[in-house]
Amino acid sequence: MARRGSPARLVIALSVAALLAVFLLYTSIAGGGTPVVQPSELTGQSGRVQLSGKVIGPIVGSARSAAGARFRLRDVEGSATVRVLYRGSVPDQFQSGRHVYLQGALRHGLFVAKPGSLVTKCPSKYTAKKS
Repeated sequence: MARRGSPARLVIALSVAALLAVFLLYTSIAGGGTPVVQPSELTGQSGRVQLSGKVIGPIVGSARSAAGARFRLRDVEGSATVRVLYRGSVPDQFQSGRHVYLQGALRHGLFVAKPGSLVTKCPSKYTAKKS
């Protein structure tokens, strides 16, 4: 004769699963997401944001040095710019003219990026294909 488990175990397991599902739903919808902004939208932002824009040169310094790399980021379809200080690893595609994303915060007119947060956007994925 097969032994049956306690119904209390089933109730506990289902309760835990329901709590995890509610937590997952909450964090995906209302959880502390980082707002994505462009340089023209930085004014008035407090705390950490994800900055999106186009790198305009020159890129001064090395991101791997203590002084970091300094460059300007411009709105993708606009003219507003912000100075950026970045330290950390740099993707191979990083160069002037490239669309990038960085996490960080604006401090006294300088966007100080979180180390290791630089990501380049591949332009070939977003341009029209030739017929």
